[in-house]
Amino acid sequence: MEYNHKSLEKKWQKFWADHQTYKTSDTHQKPKYYVLDMFPYPSGAGLHVGHPLGYIASDIFSRYKRLKGFNVLHPMGYDSFGLPAEQYAIQTGQHPAVTTEVNINRYREQMDNIGFSYDWSREVRTSDPSYYKWTQWIFMRLFDSWYNKESDKAEPIETLIAMFVASGSTGISAVSDEDVMEFSADEWKSFDEEKQQRELLKYRIAYLRESTVNWCAALGTVLANDEVINGVSERGGYPVEQKKMMQWSMRITAYADRLLKGLDTIDWPEPLVEMQRNWIGKSVGASVKFPVPQFDTAIEVFTTRVDTIYGVSFVVLAPEHELVIALTTPEQQAEVDAYIEKTSKKSELDRMADTKTVSGAFTGSYAKHPISGQDVQIWIADYVLAGYGTGAVMAVPSGDQRDYLFAKHFTLPIIPISDTQNIEEEADPNKEGKYINSDFINGMTYQEAVPALITKLEELKLGKAKINFRMRDAIFGRQRYWGEPVPVYFKNGLPYLIKEEELPLLLPEVDKYLPTESGEPPLGRAKDWKYEDQYEYELSTMPGWAGSSWYWFRYMDPKNEGNFASKEAVDYWKAVDLYIGGSEHATGHLLYSRFWNKFLKDLGYQNEEEPFRKLINQGMIQGRSNFVYRVLDDEGRGTNQFVSYGLKNEYKTIPLHVDVNIVHNDLLDLEKFKNFRPDFANAEFVLENGKYICGSEVEKMSKSKFNVVNPDDIIESYGADTLRLYEMFLGPLEQAKPWNTNGIEGVYKFLRKLWRLFHDAEGNFSVSDEDPSKAEFKALHKIIKKVEDDIERFSFNTSVSAFMICVNELTDLKCNKRQILEQLVVTLQPYAPHITEELWALLGKEAGTLSYASYPVFKPEYLVESEFAYPVSFNGKMKFNLSLALDLDQKAVEDTIRAHADVQRHLDGKAIKKIIFVKGKIINIVI
Repeated sequence: MEYNHKSLEKKWQKFWADHQTYKTSDTHQKPKYYVLDMFPYPSGAGLHVGHPLGYIASDIFSRYKRLKGFNVLHPMGYDSFGLPAEQYAIQTGQHPAVTTEVNINRYREQMDNIGFSYDWSREVRTSDPSYYKWTQWIFMRLFDSWYNKESDKAEPIETLIAMFVASGSTGISAVSDEDVMEFSADEWKSFDEEKQQRELLKYRIAYLRESTVNWCAALGTVLANDEVINGVSERGGYPVEQKKMMQWSMRITAYADRLLKGLDTIDWPEPLVEMQRNWIGKSVGASVKFPVPQFDTAIEVFTTRVDTIYGVSFVVLAPEHELVIALTTPEQQAEVDAYIEKTSKKSELDRMADTKTVSGAFTGSYAKHPISGQDVQIWIADYVLAGYGTGAVMAVPSGDQRDYLFAKHFTLPIIPISDTQNIEEEADPNKEGKYINSDFINGMTYQEAVPALITKLEELKLGKAKINFRMRDAIFGRQRYWGEPVPVYFKNGLPYLIKEEELPLLLPEVDKYLPTESGEPPLGRAKDWKYEDQYEYELSTMPGWAGSSWYWFRYMDPKNEGNFASKEAVDYWKAVDLYIGGSEHATGHLLYSRFWNKFLKDLGYQNEEEPFRKLINQGMIQGRSNFVYRVLDDEGRGTNQFVSYGLKNEYKTIPLHVDVNIVHNDLLDLEKFKNFRPDFANAEFVLENGKYICGSEVEKMSKSKFNVVNPDDIIESYGADTLRLYEMFLGPLEQAKPWNTNGIEGVYKFLRKLWRLFHDAEGNFSVSDEDPSKAEFKALHKIIKKVEDDIERFSFNTSVSAFMICVNELTDLKCNKRQILEQLVVTLQPYAPHITEELWALLGKEAGTLSYASYPVFKPEYLVESEFAYPVSFNGKMKFNLSLALDLDQKAVEDTIRAHADVQRHLDGKAIKKIIFVKGKIINIVI
């Protein structure tokens, strides 16, 4: 019987599905292990061979942990709300749910073909109302909570109200908006409901306020910072501008310090940890107010260098700063308006990245220096961001390069403040030396000046020590249709939650998936969609990251109708033990997930501070593109002739991408090429030795480069087990590596060689019950140890090589011993589940029990060598090998040598002068 991957793999995939082989046990008797993949957005293109890399690795690890006796949770679902389905709906009128369902079915079919051990009974979809009911429920908890700095955690809003009732705002230590009111308990009680709710909104973790957002008119929605690349939308490449609008936000900044500290407790790749540290951006410094008496206000800045305060020669506001309009004088109005309009076309990332261009506009107004009282010009410039710090900076040209360039450009003062500064050509930010031109801190060192200045600013009530974070509160809203409805209605312009028993708030039907004629989001098109038939619902939907910020909990208990997951399930599964996915989610999904996880812990819904204990970023599988070379005529126009790679330098040519699926080992299928494009139908070829050889290059896998390889095609030709093994064989999991279908044949041959170990020359199953030889035990226990060590350290590629060596050794030994082959099948099962299931059944085992067998126990004694084949040399020339026991001493070895027939033959009657013996190395006979 030959190895037939097609029938064999379909047979076992059906068996696993029919028998729910991978259904996670509800018993909590075993130790648990939770393995999770970042769930995919189901696009219409389906999977290419690069997508399953992380899924295969997590599946190998899950299968291995089952063999090790763990109760493994290994689920899969779909992040199924998103822009692509909605864009398709806008173009075709088809409901996004229909497109999403089609795409999900395609993904599921492909994943089943690869043989993953997912517990599909736990599948979740973020667009399913039974799922987003709990996304809405979590939003309601966020809306009804505030962050208490004293307890350093979120608490129900009722506890804040109770404090207001008891003692007003006195002593409240909360993360809140800057403009909170001061009031007594009696004043609070005298406020009407509207005034109370308006004030509470300044404290809620989910809140509504006017924010500067990334507005993409073409997509009709607000984008998160990580969705904007080089000033355009990541999806579609559409222009993005800065715009102010009322927007839902999440007070993630309340958790900034905990998010930072938590990075020290988790096993994540250091580059990813560093990205999060930088994104959070903790800075220790001071908050300083620059009074603007003529407008009875003050400009507040945050600085990490309060010691440089006497070097301030102007103040710079972000163009979006709320005071800009008030501070702009009539004479400067046109210039300021033009500058604001110009800045709105740039993204924040562009503004941060452009360190060379100097631009700005003078408002015409002046602030007072907080200590000296001198007038300081107020400017606006795009290098200051509204969302970072206070949206204003005190400019110290002598110590900051951007301020230095700005001052030089606009001829503003540059004041040296240290006796060691050299500012002739650039700013000098050093902290050495002693201060000059700095009033009462003249002569002080940096360490002396900072506390003295903080004390002075506190006395003047114009400053204080402060810790600041670069991270901003997260925008939580999209002006789109295909997302979770926000469970909020408005009364007198203020948001209120719907009743909990009314969840889920379902997406209403609309006639089009476009904004209304008046510019409202698509939900504004819904007919008669009002709360209690009178109040307007929130018309924005939740952002794409909402449903993915808690989904790992739902897998624990996906059918629960009363809770997002039962306490028993959450207490048992705790955190995800292994999470595999892309590093592109570092400052989006992974940050928001950690935030929501900590929030749910604060309110007592779960007990883990961090959601993902270990995280691995899989590398990208790159495409291997192929090229044909079109001959150009004398005028540089393409002809109908194509020249083979080795001859292309003899002609004037242009390279063209060609579909890699019509190329094998760089040889072009000429007939398929003629059908590749209509204009190639009459192509003529200049061949090398009767063949057309294509060029090649490693690039990103992309449809436009015709280098996308469909896993379905690989499985059809070679099988899922071959695909799984080959993807691991390509290189270390974390590294990028090129796909090359040419190399897959070797893996397929390995599986066929494995199959032949269990069959005789006629193809009949033939396994012996004889005791194995020492060499056979050695081959087996080497692979048992190697695979165990490799999987534990996620070095999957080296295991595949070791399997090949093992099977070659057993083949050379003509091994067909049951004791050896049975344990080899268990060891290989995580990597190649289909062929091993078939061999397990042929060995007489109950079908389906392989997944829950025990991983073989490594016995080191089988690797201990008792003999060594010594190379025996005569006067340094090696003549033959002689196997001797390793425990023989020198005299025993010499006695054996002198008596050995082969030695006597090579001596040919000559006398032995000396025997050089190095244990376990050599024997050299000197004659």
